[in-house]
Amino acid sequence: MVIVAGHLMVDPQQREAYLADCVRVVEQARSAPGCSDFSISADLLDAGRIVIFECWESRADVEAFRGSGPSDAQSTAILGASVSEYDVTGERSLT
Repeated sequence: MVIVAGHLMVDPQQREAYLADCVRVVEQARSAPGCSDFSISADLLDAGRIVIFECWESRADVEAFRGSGPSDAQSTAILGASVSEYDVTGERSLT
């Protein structure tokens, strides 16, 4: 399993438009082979922060989906980012 997690920083006044532009990406990811979760959401405390969380069955699935990456408009809107990829070897349910 591979988890991708972190955040992006955008102009607070542009965050809602950025998130609206991501709806199609989330839909595509969730229907992609190997994707068990994919979320891009607004941070509850920081108006310019967007939280990223992805869960994939394998590194190959992540790479197959990544392909082209963000659009030019999305890339331009990103003021900063801190996103990491984690290889997970075990899992336990907390519920």
